[in-house]
Amino acid sequence: MAVSANRLELLQIADAVAREKVIDRQIVLAAMEDAIAKAARARYGAETEVRAEIHPKTGEIRLSRLLHVVEKVENTSTDIALEEARQRNPAAQPGDYISETLPPFDFGRIAAQSAKQVIVQKVREAERERMYLEYKDRIGDIVNGVVKRVEYGNVIVDLGRGEAIVRRDELLPREMFRPGDRIRAYVYDVRSEPRGPQIFLSRTHPQFMAKLFAQEVPEIYDGIIEVKAVARDPGSRAKIGVISRDSSIDPVGACVGMRGSRVQAVVNELQGEKIDIIPWSQDEATFIVNALQPAEVVKVVLDEDSGKIEVVVPDDQLSLAIGRRGQNVRLASQLTGWDIDILTEAEESERRQKEFNERTQRFMEALDVDEVVGQLLAAEGFGTVEEIAFVDIGEIASIQGFDEDTATEIQNRARETLARLEAEQDDRRKELGVADELKDIPGVTTAMLVAFGENDIKSVEDLAGSATDDLLGWTERQDNETKRFPGALEGFSVSKEEAEALIMQARLKAGWIDELPQAETEEPVEEEASA
Repeated sequence: MAVSANRLELLQIADAVAREKVIDRQIVLAAMEDAIAKAARARYGAETEVRAEIHPKTGEIRLSRLLHVVEKVENTSTDIALEEARQRNPAAQPGDYISETLPPFDFGRIAAQSAKQVIVQKVREAERERMYLEYKDRIGDIVNGVVKRVEYGNVIVDLGRGEAIVRRDELLPREMFRPGDRIRAYVYDVRSEPRGPQIFLSRTHPQFMAKLFAQEVPEIYDGIIEVKAVARDPGSRAKIGVISRDSSIDPVGACVGMRGSRVQAVVNELQGEKIDIIPWSQDEATFIVNALQPAEVVKVVLDEDSGKIEVVVPDDQLSLAIGRRGQNVRLASQLTGWDIDILTEAEESERRQKEFNERTQRFMEALDVDEVVGQLLAAEGFGTVEEIAFVDIGEIASIQGFDEDTATEIQNRARETLARLEAEQDDRRKELGVADELKDIPGVTTAMLVAFGENDIKSVEDLAGSATDDLLGWTERQDNETKRFPGALEGFSVSKEEAEALIMQARLKAGWIDELPQAETEEPVEEEASA
């Protein structure tokens, strides 16, 4: 009866530990088996390969050891003679293993303590694994917990089944927590480390606000309204862009709620952080205008190549558009993903006048004309000498005060200027060591060759080995700022398709490819047309 009681107690302990630690019962039993095997090795010898098995229903413990079948026994703890092995198993061969049942024994104090340590360690490892698997799938969720302690400004949170940490820089400014306080935060990272899984929480993450709105606004939770973008200055101000998939539902009104109840619940959770709810628009200019609210916008000019945008506002709206310490424009930039420059109407007018004067001066110098003629050409919309050189003569002659002879003379001067510049650029190309064969590539101008040379593209092979980004440049988002990295053809009106065509032409000329890819798609079209 005593043995049966002990066996039953063993299973009860396993069940209790499994329930308490929320782990599989079989894991606890396996830990007990390892502990018993370790204690048995202490009795029978460390070299002995002992195995312990606990019956999951009866709790019966079965001990056995594996013996290596050899012709000559060198270690009685691990080896068994072939003759003796064949008495137990006639089919035994040298190199096989024979299982031998061991008698039960009483644990000594030291062995019991060692077994306890093994069980504790195994259970702890299983608990850590369970916690990691549970919370790694909860990245992006909001969790609730109780503050356990505060260490050097970092808040340790008890989640019930584990601990998490809110680092000091992930807390809202001037936010104070004490042990026992309830806390709600966003799970942004879970890492498996030797000391156990590390769960990182944040109250400053932009998605924390988005998830709070999802909890307060049923339409967001149901997917009728979508949060497209969030920008935060934690604890101070935030902007959130929303769009409705149902035209009958106003996304801004739904997020605000009756008498502001929904947005106020989020504001209270974020310690009074002011929130601007912005209607998201697929049209970039419209979205940027909305993002700069409450400032009024007169005009928006987008430069997609550089990733920048210029916004013109009335003079009395400048401070409102920029915001205190640049907060409004900074949040609008984060929300839209554009680098926004704010100009007043007076500044834009001044800039336009400056550009007009620069074009006038350019025409005066290049065409050897007086200021009035230069101004007339600039006012007509001409921006470069190339435009004047190759435009239809009638467009120049249609300018008030010009006749056909004057237009012809101006166009001839423009072409002479371009020819002179072409010769100067070709001399510069030769100085840079750019190969003549690059001139044979369709679409490449002498000015481009100079730009190639200044960027160490001096042969057909150099151009063939280039990427489109090497020619056009690229933009990267770093530290909430859009940074522009110029390419070799920066400043040239070259599209991505044209840049790819230049590279493919170079590869064809270098012998890297046999024919251009587009040539393959053109043949079937011609056959179909002829058919």
